[in-house]
Amino acid sequence: MIKLLLLQPPIQDFYETDIRLQPIGLCYLKAAVKKFLPEINVVIKDYHQGWGRRTIPIPRELAYLKEFYPVQDKSPFSSFYHYYHFGAPFEVLAEEVAREKPDLVGISSLFSPYYREVLQCAEEIKKRIPVSILAGGSHVSACPEQMLAHPAIDFIIRGEGEKPLVEFLKAWIAGQSFENVSNLGFKKEGQLILNSLQENYEFEKLPHPDLSDLSPAAYLYERRPLSFVITSRSCPHRCTFCSVHKTFGLRFRRRTSADVLQEIITRYQEGYRVFDFEDDNLTYYKDEMKQLCLDLIELFPEKDVEFVAMNGISYLSLDTELLRLMKEAGFTHLNLALVTSDTTVRETTKRPHTIEKYLEVVHEATRLGFEIVSYQILGLPNESLESMIQTLVFNARLPVLLGASMFYLTPNSPIAQGFPEPSDEDIFKSRLTAMAIETGDFKREDLYTLFITTRIINFFKGLSLSGDTNFEECLEAAKKIDHRSRLGAEIFERLMKERALYAATAQGLVPLPKFKAELFFHVWKRLDCIGTQTGKTVSVLTGDPHTLIQTCP
Repeated sequence: MIKLLLLQPPIQDFYETDIRLQPIGLCYLKAAVKKFLPEINVVIKDYHQGWGRRTIPIPRELAYLKEFYPVQDKSPFSSFYHYYHFGAPFEVLAEEVAREKPDLVGISSLFSPYYREVLQCAEEIKKRIPVSILAGGSHVSACPEQMLAHPAIDFIIRGEGEKPLVEFLKAWIAGQSFENVSNLGFKKEGQLILNSLQENYEFEKLPHPDLSDLSPAAYLYERRPLSFVITSRSCPHRCTFCSVHKTFGLRFRRRTSADVLQEIITRYQEGYRVFDFEDDNLTYYKDEMKQLCLDLIELFPEKDVEFVAMNGISYLSLDTELLRLMKEAGFTHLNLALVTSDTTVRETTKRPHTIEKYLEVVHEATRLGFEIVSYQILGLPNESLESMIQTLVFNARLPVLLGASMFYLTPNSPIAQGFPEPSDEDIFKSRLTAMAIETGDFKREDLYTLFITTRIINFFKGLSLSGDTNFEECLEAAKKIDHRSRLGAEIFERLMKERALYAATAQGLVPLPKFKAELFFHVWKRLDCIGTQTGKTVSVLTGDPHTLIQTCP
């Protein structure tokens, strides 16, 4: 029997989101091959999750970040410090693959800054066994020539992978030419050949992802097994900073609610209890989503499941009835992508959202008891520093946690067309932690300072308060909670007194020279109050907090 090995590779960075590592794309590929070519043995190996991490040197290209992440900070306001290898060592991965004796190896290349890890996996495997290697995923779709040109990569697939992989395997098994396999890239007489792109199977033909090679205990959310669920592909919007259409095409498609429900039932029977909807257009078709919620309410009356959407939900499609049904079904958190509150920036990035709708959703979701994280992009190339501050202050006053994401330029996204052709180093630096993009309106120190400022504001937002208060009373209350909260309160007091931010290290407090205190105080003076997650109000000005409560929504 022919054996196809599908790999999720390790990554290297300052941090990872360890609860969002289930290789759902590979599971879709395995299911499709099993359905259309059952004679092929497909095995998924996850070499990222479950292998721990080890500290490695910061790469030369990111050496400038040592000034921004100089010490290991134990305070609530910390950013980054160590650079890690998350997952199996490349040599161990390659040795395991060699022992598996596959006929073909496929490697997932989802995120552009980690393309080097994919290539290093391929190199190490090739050192041990003469096996053909196929790469696919979002980065391959964005930069196909870069990946295919590497000597360790024999084939690539652009766009959605199920149908191209099946058709490639048919041609590969039969010894036929690859010219007619859509979405495939290969080498012929030293030339890179990229076949034309065609659409994937319709959702009705796609089987549910096959998670049989994965242990439910390996992917946990608050100690309970988590499974990804994908209800749609592509996106009806055209935000310029997003490259989703490079992988999934322009046509937005959604699965039926009945099919999604059946997949959740299957996963429940397999032991999963938390379901993360990974597509951010989960609620785009409101009537279908309302029906799904009604079905989930009926199916799980014991409420022993939880539903989340950690990749974010578009607030355009949310209304009171849908939010109520989602809460009753078992949704507890809302991740909303505000991006910016600046009307001009929203228009130039083609964000079809409005502030009025956003506020409506935030206030209704808070009333219903949702915990809300609102994401802002810091450092959009067409945004000014004042515009970023406007959004930060706007969200600080609301009952949401601030989710600050520093902009990185995704290769071949619409917004990237205004930049020079990216070098390999530019692609490597297309990560949040790199703070790679500076403009005439803002510098790296500004982005760093605003990022830390969101953590300072979140410190106040996360405190459990019995009522409305001011920040001085909050600081006194924080000192009585635990060591970390007391540390945060004391460092904040020093910031206010000395106009300098300190990191808490094993050797004591160390000043952070790249933190621009004057910028922080510029933001702080714009704040009249901070809204906590529980809907309470923290007055930023001294004096009676109740004099400002009416101004803070």
